[in-house]
Amino acid sequence: MTTDASDAWKRWHEDRVESVAGPYGPLSLLGTHWIEDHPEGRLPDTPGTWVADGAAVTLTATAADGLSVDGRPLEGTVRIGPDQGLVESARVAFGERRLVVLVREGSWGVRDHDPAAPARRAFGGIDATPYDPRWSVPGRFTPYDARRTVRVENADGRERGLALGGELAFVLDGREHTLQVTVRGDGSLWAVFADATSGNGSYRFRFLYTAAPDAEGLTTVDLNRVVLPPCAFADHFLCPFPPPGNRLGVAIGAGERNPLRDRLAVANSDTSFKG
Repeated sequence: MTTDASDAWKRWHEDRVESVAGPYGPLSLLGTHWIEDHPEGRLPDTPGTWVADGAAVTLTATAADGLSVDGRPLEGTVRIGPDQGLVESARVAFGERRLVVLVREGSWGVRDHDPAAPARRAFGGIDATPYDPRWSVPGRFTPYDARRTVRVENADGRERGLALGGELAFVLDGREHTLQVTVRGDGSLWAVFADATSGNGSYRFRFLYTAAPDAEGLTTVDLNRVVLPPCAFADHFLCPFPPPGNRLGVAIGAGERNPLRDRLAVANSDTSFKG
């Protein structure tokens, strides 16, 4: 069974690297522009005029701007809500670039994804610890009586709310640990955490995902599949920092540790990864 689990982890890791390196993966992000910071409606290096308008963004462009919406050239004005799907499916395109509309706590923004981003050329893979069965342990989820929201700093320096649905407890080497977790739409769990390796062998914080707990609150905590947050690969992501209590005193020497750089590509690029 260990061999099967190790093989499954290798396939997972390969898929993960491929996804990160993809044309519209996190490495492609050139910027996140908040419309409120540009009252004239002109975003940096982005054609068109963008205006926040209640529950949507109003985008105005001429044919010369070269924008398309839903695959058709835009000439005039259109209202656009937040994109919900994959980056490559974003409604607004500028050549190969995808302009993703998002909203956070009432603030509207546009993410600029470009397959030609220098970070993609500089990417050399993901440093990850090979599978070790000791890092896969049973976990028990205890939901809160009501969902809680805590304010945490985000990677862009702004503070935002992080919804928390309960606590996930697990035991490593005879010691119990607890993380506050978010319950996702499909019932699976997500935790933002730091540990004794954070900033000292691993990125400053990481993400843990688990399958939805069963009726008794049981799930598997597989730390072999801890992943780097998007902001480890490109600036301008809004990743939340760990909430209070999610800084473990133990060293989690498992999962993804840091992005790797291709030395030759870096030598010819101004882009580097944050660590």
